[in-house]
Amino acid sequence: MRAGTIAQVGKDLKAPANAVIIDAKGKHLTPGLIDAHSHSAADAINEGGQAVTAEVRIGEVMNSQDPGIYRQLVGGLTVAHVMHGSANPIGGQNQTIKLRWGADNEGIKFIETPPTIKFALGENVKQSNWNPPTTRYPQTRMGVEQLIRDRFKAAQDYDREWQLFNGKKKDGMAIPPRRDLELETLLEILHSKRFIHCHSYRQDEILMLIRLAEEIGFKVGTFQHVLEGYKVAEAIQQHGAGASMFSDWWACKFEVYDAIPFNGALMHDQGVVVSYNSDSGELARRMNWEAAKAMKYGNVSEEEALKFVTLNPAKQLKIERYVGSLEPGKHADFVIWSGTPLSTYSRCEQTWIEGRKYFDREEDLKLRAEVEKERAELIQKVLATKEGSGESKSESAGTTKAWDEEYRSGRLQEFDRQDQCDQPWR
Repeated sequence: MRAGTIAQVGKDLKAPANAVIIDAKGKHLTPGLIDAHSHSAADAINEGGQAVTAEVRIGEVMNSQDPGIYRQLVGGLTVAHVMHGSANPIGGQNQTIKLRWGADNEGIKFIETPPTIKFALGENVKQSNWNPPTTRYPQTRMGVEQLIRDRFKAAQDYDREWQLFNGKKKDGMAIPPRRDLELETLLEILHSKRFIHCHSYRQDEILMLIRLAEEIGFKVGTFQHVLEGYKVAEAIQQHGAGASMFSDWWACKFEVYDAIPFNGALMHDQGVVVSYNSDSGELARRMNWEAAKAMKYGNVSEEEALKFVTLNPAKQLKIERYVGSLEPGKHADFVIWSGTPLSTYSRCEQTWIEGRKYFDREEDLKLRAEVEKERAELIQKVLATKEGSGESKSESAGTTKAWDEEYRSGRLQEFDRQDQCDQPWR
């Protein structure tokens, strides 16, 4: 690795005298893992006030201090595609990040990534699972299809207005059209400058969007969730879309009752670029185990299963020239594992991004011990202060012990683990 990129890969390589050499004998080295569907490190997920919110941007509400970033580094994750929620047929703009723990909100952004946008179909957008639903259009699946068609037609009309203005501009008499950030975003899709990642479940809706896209003249980049994708894998492959899915979540609501854990393998066998994602700050810490499920459900080879969380999501995000595999010229994003990465017995020992170490298990254990020591010292200072103020030591010690037990049990800790089926952004 040199200057943040991979310089050479092979045997008997000669490093310069001042190089940092890692002894990883008996261990495994993989590319950094990539999560193609995340909501981590964002202070807001859904703008559900309108059916179309293509102008809003997740990138403007990033929170680089989200502890989920560090927790996911512990699991070998280096890249996450942070998405708008699924409350809208046409939602907001997504943001791909590198998990550069310690950087500011701009510093975590993966700036080389082409822009993407969130679309959604099904129960969420027609509000059949909202309690109570609003009066917002659409309220049916046919309304969802027509809304998407209408907005793209509006974007095409908007484009023609600007072309007409630009043709007359030389006369000095033309009045420019009023700028519309929503329609400009849809034009980026039509001009292949922004790529759709669409929340989807049912086969009929997947086929609907494919046919609508081909009618209007745009392409779906990746179907997200795509739990009935195995039924229409050939159509997805012919359209050229990817499929990013849960490994084994199903039956959480009515429209996913036909989901099966063999979905990923069946679509992979049909030639679809398949990735497994988390859609969960908790699950994102164990993406290597998710990849292993492709071997259990479908007999995908170990190498191909690992691609489900490395090279394949990189292709879906169109960043495979930078990350996803260990090749000269790519970013030096890599993970050192104690054993084969798809084993439940293996641990992530180090996580590096662009040649910089962001997680080291040994260092982390030392820091934990230092924090426990400092915490114990602070508790003793509190006890001494309360004793000096006249409060009985037994009372203060009892209160502190009770608080300590509550804290250690986890009842006072707040985690961002939310039910994946009951919330509109899932």
